[in-house]
Amino acid sequence: MALAFAAGMLLGHFFPSAGALMKPLSDGFLRLVGMLIGVLIFCLVVSGIAGMRNRLQATQVGVKAFFYFEAMTVLSLAAGIAGALLLAPGKGFAPVFAAEAAQQAAPAPATQSASEFLLDIIPSTFTGAFTGNSILQVLLLALLTGIALARVGERGRGLLELIEGVQQVFYGMVGMVLKLAPLAAFGAVAFMIGRYGISSALPLLHFLAAIYLVSILFVFVVMGLVARAAGCSIFRLVAYVKEELMLVFFTSASIAALPGLVEKLEKMGCAKPVVRLMLPAGYSFNLNGSNLYIAMAAVFLAQVAHVDLGFWQLLSLLGIMMLTSKSAASVAGSSFVALAATLASLNLIPLTGMVLLLGVERLMKCRSLTNVIGNCVACIAVCAWEKTLDRQAMHQALSGKDLPAAANQV
Repeated sequence: MALAFAAGMLLGHFFPSAGALMKPLSDGFLRLVGMLIGVLIFCLVVSGIAGMRNRLQATQVGVKAFFYFEAMTVLSLAAGIAGALLLAPGKGFAPVFAAEAAQQAAPAPATQSASEFLLDIIPSTFTGAFTGNSILQVLLLALLTGIALARVGERGRGLLELIEGVQQVFYGMVGMVLKLAPLAAFGAVAFMIGRYGISSALPLLHFLAAIYLVSILFVFVVMGLVARAAGCSIFRLVAYVKEELMLVFFTSASIAALPGLVEKLEKMGCAKPVVRLMLPAGYSFNLNGSNLYIAMAAVFLAQVAHVDLGFWQLLSLLGIMMLTSKSAASVAGSSFVALAATLASLNLIPLTGMVLLLGVERLMKCRSLTNVIGNCVACIAVCAWEKTLDRQAMHQALSGKDLPAAANQV
């Protein structure tokens, strides 16, 4: 990917006319993504909503976990939006993709009443949501289907398993499409540099710096306050799980740290049943780092395209991301799919700019690291809420003393 990004920059800079002709490479890639996204988002949101109910409904801990996950989702998405608005990493761009943004927004009426907007979300038929261009219609169907499957419980297990099977097939197809990502990134960067000059790539570095800064602040301020309320120091917690964080950093696979995190959290006094419920569920429903990325990237791409988002549009963006973020599971490419669904739902920001982010995708280690720390904090917070946290064991573990076996095995 880095080679493709560099090659695109060189072609666009030294042969601008040739670089400007590379745009179809990124356009074709985005059409392939768009071809798959409707069905995939439907399956992901349905399985996410129904799966959360199935995995968390059995215990009182599950109910508290659900509310904690949703609260942190809202906070991380709002922090991402606020961070992008304050730091404005996309403001330095020339009006890249402004023409696409204007063309995309052109079919919409100048004014639209609330009733018209709500009616537009409702598809004429079930299949009509997938054949049209509105991801919001797909999200509505997914929301209703997920809630219905959660309510019928075991009677809907067969349908849920079928939907999850379709989800795996479409994930496989997305995986094949993502193998073309370097070619798409090459085309997008070559076009951008060839059309707008080398300086147009600098805001990508601004975005990278901005997302690291916001992620660090979210971990040590927001998560720090949550941890402090549970009697834990976020700084000591990060130091305690540093080996697992290093593993995630070098492998880019957050799931690889799961066994080590389970062992360490149990040794530091978290109740075993809570840890073994919260950590696996958190890898699907408590991805704070992925949420920060989706929110910041959406606002960044709006700034790139010179699309001004008003208060109600930002509020709509937050609401849409509450659903699309459910598809940002710890699977390769899932954040890209969630971002594409978010942009397609808002229908104001061109998907074209999204390909630019592929060039710095491998450098966004903060996303996985924030996810892992967030799940550790979630376990500690819910244990404290349940009054099953062994504080003596926690203080011994965080102070670096010999770790006794977890006394609390409730």
